[in-house]
Parts: sequence; structure tokens; C-alpha cells
Amino acid sequence: MPRKRSHRSLQARYGVAQEAARIMREQGIKDFLLAKRKAAERLGISDRTALPGNDEIAAALTEQQRLFGGAAYPARLRALRETAGQAMDMLREFEPRLVGSVLSGAITEHSDVNLHVFSDTAEAVAIRLMDQGIPYEMNERRIRYPTERIEQLPSFRFIAGDVSVEATVFPVQGLRQAPSCPVDGRPMQRARLPDLKALLVES
Repeated sequence: MPRKRSHRSLQARYGVAQEAARIMREQGIKDFLLAKRKAAERLGISDRTALPGNDEIAAALTEQQRLFGGAAYPARLRALRETAGQAMDMLREFEPRLVGSVLSGAITEHSDVNLHVFSDTAEAVAIRLMDQGIPYEMNERRIRYPTERIEQLPSFRFIAGDVSVEATVFPVQGLRQAPSCPVDGRPMQRARLPDLKALLVES
């Protein structure tokens, strides 16, 4: 009997992951927890042990994009990565790093480009954007570290072509420790511009 329940739980977990990925892909939801709750409610699943991890949803999202995205998926991913490269080149004095879905490949048609840049003053980044004639919106991002430390950091959102780019400003010493990835809780993967160029060559 326990084995049967375990199999049922695994099936439910897989179903919620697939449904949450579909919701994120079709509705543009970026919050894994919200998508997970919507999926569980839609499927009538209340058992918390049957809920997938964010990493399982991200994997399902990438799988669905490859299955259903056709030629549009790799073209969209390449366009986003090319835009990221242009933004990183423009912000090169701030040691930019690409993070998030554009790096991992778990994109939707609603995905934007997320960068980490490093400067001890947010004003320096603002001046760089103004010098380039780029309008921006300044916000704050809540950043969590593997040590459970939480910081509120300034971020700049601007448009490059038809793509939204968000650059979160870390202090220069922030290069030494990556924040926690919202998908799996591990230190976030960060790619330098040469790393991104290598990805573009491979694709």
C-alpha cells in the first residue's frame, strides 16, 4: 500500500510541475510559488508532499518550450541572449553577469533579461545609462543569500529593442558571493560576457 501511495504522489508531483510550467509559459507568471499554487488548485491537489520543487518546474518549463515552441523557442532564446550581450557590453565597466532564465534557457515569451552589475554607488550606473540616452526606471530587488542574509539592492529597468532588461546593482565585493537562486536555493549561476558569447557560438 505505501508503494502505491508513493507512486500516486510522484504522479501528482509531476502533474503539478507540468501544469505550473504551462501556467508560467502561457500567462507570463514568473513567481514559482504562485504558479505552483495555481496548478495544485486546478488539479485539486492539497497534499503538500505532492508539490514539486522549483527546479522541477523549471525543468518542465524548458521541456515544454522545446516540445511546443518549435523554431520560435531557440530563435527567442538567441535573441534574448544577444540583447543581454549588448547590454552587458554597454555596462562592461560594472563587471556585468547574466543570470536567470535567459542563462538557464527556461524562458517564456514573457521573459526579460536579468543582469547583476557591480558598483559601490548606484549613481554610477545611472550616469552610464543617462550618458547613453537610455530611459530607465529605478526599483529595489530583495536578494537572499545562502547564509539566509537578505538585502534590498537597487536595480535599473530599461528597454533594449523590445526586451526589458533589469540590472541589479551589487557592491563590488558582491562578486565574491552569489545570492541564492530562487529556483533551487543554491548559489546563483552567473555568466560573464565571454561565457555568454560561447553559449551563442554553441547555439
